[in-house]
Amino acid sequence: MPKVSLPAVMLVVPLALALVLSLFAWPAARLAPRDLPVAVVGQAQLPEGFDVHRYDDPAAAQQAVREREVYAAVTPGTLYTASAASPAVAQALAPMRPEVVDLVPAPEDDPRGAALAASLLPLIIAGVITGAGVVFAARGPWSRLGGLLGASALAGLAAVAIAQGWLGALAGPWPANAGVLALVVLAVGALVSGLFSLAGHAGLGAAAALLVLIGNPWSGMAAAPELLPTFAGVTGQLLPPGAGGTLLRSTAFFDGHGGGSALVILLAWVAIGALLLVAAARREPAVAARTAAAH
Repeated sequence: MPKVSLPAVMLVVPLALALVLSLFAWPAARLAPRDLPVAVVGQAQLPEGFDVHRYDDPAAAQQAVREREVYAAVTPGTLYTASAASPAVAQALAPMRPEVVDLVPAPEDDPRGAALAASLLPLIIAGVITGAGVVFAARGPWSRLGGLLGASALAGLAAVAIAQGWLGALAGPWPANAGVLALVVLAVGALVSGLFSLAGHAGLGAAAALLVLIGNPWSGMAAAPELLPTFAGVTGQLLPPGAGGTLLRSTAFFDGHGGGSALVILLAWVAIGALLLVAAARREPAVAARTAAAH
């Protein structure tokens, strides 16, 4: 075992803590509207930070909320919200009008969305374990992809049974929700297995750090992407955890509205992982040949 000096440990641990704490705490400490889409009927003026969509018809503004084009609709005397999209946004906007109507409420068993937000990290961990496991258990890109598909499908069924069947944190059709949950695990697992196959333990560590230390806290699941610092909110939605959370809210509460781009992002990560697996498989004979020649 390589010897590690005590001063190195004393220096590395606080630096690592500072990095992880910053990645997790910085977005939470800077929550504020940043181009948060809100529908407005009439001449109401909103503070900075809101992306105002003006409507002449209150019914059209309410439909925009139901189809997840906006987080809320401000009309004369009434505020229409969708706590299923983000309880934090709904609560923050509530003082704007004396009457508040929740058009798409969060589930009764999870009114604050806490269970839904807490479900994301286990999905990421399951994907990391699956991605690393298939590299050890199977050889060849297609065998590994098959293992990823099978494990992800079973993980999606297990997750929907707990999150929707037991905890009541999800609504909507359970097959669609199970498919999204499985796709999140698959996207994470594909990236992990691809980088692990191509770059060894360094690739595994990089993938795990990207998904757990950045993807999870920057996903916006606990609040909304538009409440996070802009860089974190945008980056988080381009990674599997953030895209998965957005797609899951869409299938569970909005009949799939607003989830198209998130679906494309997740499928892109699956494709990237598959390409990395193929590249690693083609690289192995060349590495073996160079090793044999060296000997």
